[in-house]
Amino acid sequence: MILANRGFVTDAHSAASGKGLPGLRVIGESIACESTVAEDIESGVQAVMNDIVAALTKPLTPEETAPQPKTGKPPFIAFKGTYNEVNEFFYRKGWTDGLPIVPPTEEAVAAMMKGTDLAPETVVAKLIPRTGKATVKKIAVNAVMAGALPTYMPVLIAAVQALSDPKTRFDTFEVSTGSWAPFFVINGPIRNEVNINCSSGALSPGNIANAAIGRAVGLIVKNIGGARKAVEDMGTIGNPGKYSMVLGEREEDSPWEPLHVTRGYNKEDNTLTVFFPNGYSLSIPSQTSAQGIADALAGMELRSLSALLVIPDHANILSKEGWTKRKLIEYIASKNSAPASKGARRLGALSENDFIIVVAGGPGTWMGSVRSAGGFQNDFVTKKIELPHNWKELVAKYKSLVPVYEAY
Repeated sequence: MILANRGFVTDAHSAASGKGLPGLRVIGESIACESTVAEDIESGVQAVMNDIVAALTKPLTPEETAPQPKTGKPPFIAFKGTYNEVNEFFYRKGWTDGLPIVPPTEEAVAAMMKGTDLAPETVVAKLIPRTGKATVKKIAVNAVMAGALPTYMPVLIAAVQALSDPKTRFDTFEVSTGSWAPFFVINGPIRNEVNINCSSGALSPGNIANAAIGRAVGLIVKNIGGARKAVEDMGTIGNPGKYSMVLGEREEDSPWEPLHVTRGYNKEDNTLTVFFPNGYSLSIPSQTSAQGIADALAGMELRSLSALLVIPDHANILSKEGWTKRKLIEYIASKNSAPASKGARRLGALSENDFIIVVAGGPGTWMGSVRSAGGFQNDFVTKKIELPHNWKELVAKYKSLVPVYEAY
């Protein structure tokens, strides 16, 4: 028997079923989550005491005694119909993210799988909470639904591999009330080959690669991992970053070594780095001197893990006055090493391992902070992106697909 807040009853049933206990009895109570008011806790428990006694003493039903697993394979073709009918069907099934999807036809999925040399039934990872098998084909299905191109498959496979790394704490963040969302930084030549935006508005809508890669991951997590909103994903407020938070580092315009090199990879390697933030903010320095920029970065609201987004102009100003990425990180850590003051939202002293510096963005004076509330022993995770044998042909086919705006 489980006692749970009423808003978590469905979540509790799902979790129990996933552990092989679909008949576990769950009693819903009305105590506010994480309540510290003793009177409310006592009265809330008293209100359901009869239900608790009944759940503990009532004889088990045949289903509770010997729950039967679901049998049979799902049909290969889920639905046939017009574009609108397909979208309505997928939405009613809970398979979308609320936006229209591209129907994952057999032909479209086959074309998507040309972006990898792995066999369709290869299991890339098992994703929580249902420990769903993320096969190459299932990844391709969700990639098609998200509007991705076959050239994104190597990135998506690396993303799924990264999520399965325990250091991300994906097991906690994807189903937490704290509304964390994966943030991906892409490094290496692949950024330009698939047109990942590293410049102006990199985190804004408008680029297929940035938008579709992040969206595809969200669909993979939901449809393969089984993290459904208000069922397993219990984000209290939610996070718009779950639609897509993907950018590339603007390596060509940076005076510093790129992120993946600082993390032990070669410059020519293609990599994906991920961590789970639940906060994002922008700021501007009061002065555009190197010291002024460094102080502004150190003064942003930082948490246990933070990616600081520095535009190329600021990076070059800092570099000319002797600031390396390492020196900047050390300075920021030193300014945030004191224990949190009373009422501060910072969770305590921060170290040099709590930050990454990413050079990205366009002209202007703004800087960004993508941050995670810590205390979960989470970390940044970087995976190498492996390209298929036909990579040059795929790039040649899709590289020219870019927006060309009319002048007015």
